[in-house]
Amino acid sequence: MDAVILAAGQGTRLRPLTDDKPKGMVEVDGKPILTHCFDQLIELGADELYVVVGYKKQNIINYYEDEYQGVPITYTHQREQNGLAHALLTVEEHIDDDFMLMLGDNIFQANLSDVVNRQQEQRADAAFLVEEVPWDEASRYGVCDTNKYGEITEVIEKPEEPPSNLVMTGFYTFTPAIFHACQLVQPSNRGEYEISDAIDLLLHSGRTIDAIRMNGWRNDIGYPEDRDEAERRLQDETEKAQTEEAQTEEAAVEDAASVPSSE
Repeated sequence: MDAVILAAGQGTRLRPLTDDKPKGMVEVDGKPILTHCFDQLIELGADELYVVVGYKKQNIINYYEDEYQGVPITYTHQREQNGLAHALLTVEEHIDDDFMLMLGDNIFQANLSDVVNRQQEQRADAAFLVEEVPWDEASRYGVCDTNKYGEITEVIEKPEEPPSNLVMTGFYTFTPAIFHACQLVQPSNRGEYEISDAIDLLLHSGRTIDAIRMNGWRNDIGYPEDRDEAERRLQDETEKAQTEEAQTEEAAVEDAASVPSSE
């Protein structure tokens, strides 16, 4: 399955970190956000990476060139930042099967594989991770409205008055049907072509849409403090893994020492 990474935005809220680089090149725990994205997508089985670039695009192209960890990279250019649906259409000519989509300003430690598995098993037209966030933060995201059975009935991008606090997280799988929906999307009140509106069109046309609850965590790197929080979480994960590894080794040594000698 191919993977698309959207990395064209200017990252104005991340300034001064993005004064001289696109936000995908802002480092978190010693490496660019895009490297974190690429590593996870390759682990999920990405055959090729399609990176949508725009603002200071040459920084990204010069850094990664035409492959990463042996996986080919193709770049497409979003000349004007007119929204995620607009950005996704720049890769349409390259994609003819199911694919993964990741927003290139997110750090995940979560069950992304559940989304990919659902896509492969049931071939939903769209599948994505959702999470509950504090109500005062919901207006930053694509918000999912649900009925009394918990089924998603509508997806709304950055609403002033969110109908719920259940939001999309920035990782999706799609069939190529999403491209036609993106072509039909009209500019939102923000003047952008929203990916949430494209998903909403699929939903209301009777297409199969699967939302999977996130198990784990993710940080949307929108502000400098989000970068700091993601870095802290990743370092905590590393320390936890090192502690567990040391405990395992210590237990193995103790077990070996407790085995009676054959002499």
